Amino acid sequence: MIITEKLPRHCTFNESDWKILAAFWYPVAFSHDIVDRPYAAQLLDERLVLFRVSDGSVTAARDLCLHRGVPLSLGSIENDELICRYHGVRYNKAGQCVCIPAEPVAAIPPRLKLKTYPTIERYGLVWVRLADSGDIHFPDFKEWDDPDYIQVLPNYVDINAASGRQVEGFLDVSHFAFIHADSFGERHNPEVPDYPVEVLPYGFRADYVSTVSNYPHHMKHLNPSGFKWRRLFELWLPFTAKLSVTFPNGQLHILNAACPVSARKTRLFVPICRNFDKDAPLQDTLDFNDRVFAEDKAIIEQQYPEDLPIRLQDEVHIAGDKSSITYRKKLAALGLSPSFAA
Repeated sequence: MIITEKLPRHCTFNESDWKILAAFWYPVAFSHDIVDRPYAAQLLDERLVLFRVSDGSVTAARDLCLHRGVPLSLGSIENDELICRYHGVRYNKAGQCVCIPAEPVAAIPPRLKLKTYPTIERYGLVWVRLADSGDIHFPDFKEWDDPDYIQVLPNYVDINAASGRQVEGFLDVSHFAFIHADSFGERHNPEVPDYPVEVLPYGFRADYVSTVSNYPHHMKHLNPSGFKWRRLFELWLPFTAKLSVTFPNGQLHILNAACPVSARKTRLFVPICRNFDKDAPLQDTLDFNDRVFAEDKAIIEQQYPEDLPIRLQDEVHIAGDKSSITYRKKLAALGLSPSFAA
C-alpha cells in the first residue's frame, strides 16, 4: 500500500524513508503518564498529543489546534474532551471538534477535525504508528503478562543518536569486555564464539552462548563454574529488539524499544521482567540497568557517520558481527536508503 501521509514540518528524514518507517509501531510514552492532562510526544518528527478518556482508551493526534496552530498539549481535558488553551476549542476522542466557545450555536466546519493515529497499549507503554498501511508484526514480549514474572519499568533514556545505531549496539555481542567492563563485562574474556542467526519475515533471532556472566561484578561469585550463558536476541524491524538471558536460577527478559524522535534523536524504553529473585529490591535492577545503558549511550552518541550505514561495504565487519550484518540487510530490504535520513 502506498502511504500518502504528509511529512512533518522540518522533517529530518527523506520522504521515501519516512514513509517506510511510518508504517511501523513505536513506543512514545509510558501508560502511567497518560492520565488527566494532555501529554506531548514526538515520533519521526511528528509532534503528537496523547490523552486518555473515561473509557480508558488513549487517543494520539497531531499536536496542533486547527483553529490557530497552538499545541493542544498545552491545553486540558474535561468531560472526555481535549480543550485548546488559546480559544477553548474542544475535540472529542475521535479528534472531531465538538465546540467552539466563541460561536456556540454556529455550525462546526467539517475540516475542524484532528489527524489521529492508531494506538496500542502493551508492556506498560503506549505505541503509535503514523500510517495504518496493513498488518505489521507487533513485538512479542509475552513474559510481561506472565504472573510468574515481576515487571520493572525503568525511566526512558534520551539518546542523541540514530535509532538504528542504538538498536545495533544493543544487538552487538563483541563490546561487552570493553564498553561494559565496569558493569558486567569481563576484560579477560573478549572472544566471541560463533552463533547462529535465524532470519524471520519480521526480523531475526540470534542465539548467543558464551561464558560471559551477566551478573554485575560484585555478584560474580554467584556464577557457577563452567556455566554457559545463553543470550537470545530477537529483532522486530525496524527498531525493537528483545534480549532473553538464561540465568542459573531463571530467565531475564529485556525489551529494547527505540522511538525515533527524529533521524538522530532516540527515546529508548526498556521494560524488563524476570522470574527469579522476586524479593530482591527493584531499585538494584533499576540502578544496574541505568549504568549499562549509560555506558552504551556514551559510545553510541560518538559514532560516525551518525546514521547507520546499511550498505555493507561502507564499514568493515568481523565474524562476531553476524547480528549487525543481518540487521543492516533487513533494513535495506525494507527499501530504506543507504543512509536513511535527510
